[in-house]
Amino acid sequence: MVRARGAVIHGVGEKWRVEDLRVGEPAEGEVLVKVMATGLCHSDDHVVRGDIGAQFPQVGGHEGAGIVEQVGPGVTRVRPGDRVATLFVPVCGTCRYCATGRSYLCDSAAATRSGLAADGSARFFLEDGREVTATSRLGTFANYLVCHETQLAVVPEGTDFVAACLVSCGVLTGWGAAVNAGNVRPGDTVLVLGAGGVGMNAVQGARHAGADHVVVVDLSEFARSQAPTFGATDVFSSLEEAGERIAELTDGRGADVSVITVGRVNGDIIGQAFDLTGKDGTCVVASLGSTDKHIAVNPRSFSNLTKTMTGSLLGNCNPVADVPRLLRMYSAGRLKLDELVTRTYSLDQINEAYDDLHAGVNIRGVILHEH
Repeated sequence: MVRARGAVIHGVGEKWRVEDLRVGEPAEGEVLVKVMATGLCHSDDHVVRGDIGAQFPQVGGHEGAGIVEQVGPGVTRVRPGDRVATLFVPVCGTCRYCATGRSYLCDSAAATRSGLAADGSARFFLEDGREVTATSRLGTFANYLVCHETQLAVVPEGTDFVAACLVSCGVLTGWGAAVNAGNVRPGDTVLVLGAGGVGMNAVQGARHAGADHVVVVDLSEFARSQAPTFGATDVFSSLEEAGERIAELTDGRGADVSVITVGRVNGDIIGQAFDLTGKDGTCVVASLGSTDKHIAVNPRSFSNLTKTMTGSLLGNCNPVADVPRLLRMYSAGRLKLDELVTRTYSLDQINEAYDDLHAGVNIRGVILHEH
């Protein structure tokens, strides 16, 4: 077994604990990854808050990048030495969704929620031998992990690990929410709610697709100050102000596309964004929230105004292809990634990092693992 250090959550509402771990050998189809960098995503915070059910104790983290150290029997997609990004949605390649170009909906994703490997056992262990689950069967808050090869995307040789980890989740999710799910077109007016590590990429995606106006709403003064760097044309602290500006820009028609990327969404936010979306427009929900809440919508919005409300998972991207594609755009200077990282942290600073996230003083924090 490989020895590792990782951030473990032991129950809802608790703080992360950095603990010594043991990592099991890769079984059939599995890969040992030396994790170099991991992003601090709101999704892991949803586990802490209890919005996402989890079996505790659990090693957190799903937005990671590293190097393949060892492969188990039958592995064909990666080899030792490859640089890889982790995928919280596996890509089996054979289910109906993968076979029809919708690998972000891969049927094998449902099984990852247990945090246990396909054989039902754990790959992380505490020093006393207790099993520890892994967020999305990954656990990138540890400096070594074992996952299935279907949860890795090979990235171009020499790719920066921080850039790769960002693209594996937050960048894909935001970019694709605008470009794929929202189908932003040249000349559109786009509303983006939430200017964090996902929302800033929705802004980038909208501008890349040709939007004339991208109106951003965020409560954080820091986030608002950074949004123009990524292409925002207007920034506001409230939906009311944003609505007035959208009405001015569109002669009262409303936004062509609204993209919701707030850290914790609720029905009121979705309803307001939908109301600000114009006729035949699309409202994209790319945020997580409590699973026992519902949305109240006037049916007239659908039948008379032909509006669309849609979800977006991983930006409706096909990550094995789109992760390296976006990284090539970054290398060519067509995608901003360095600017997303407000601060890097050591693993021991993980609770401080999440405090910063909650306080709205970073766009994306990244942990740099030590080895």
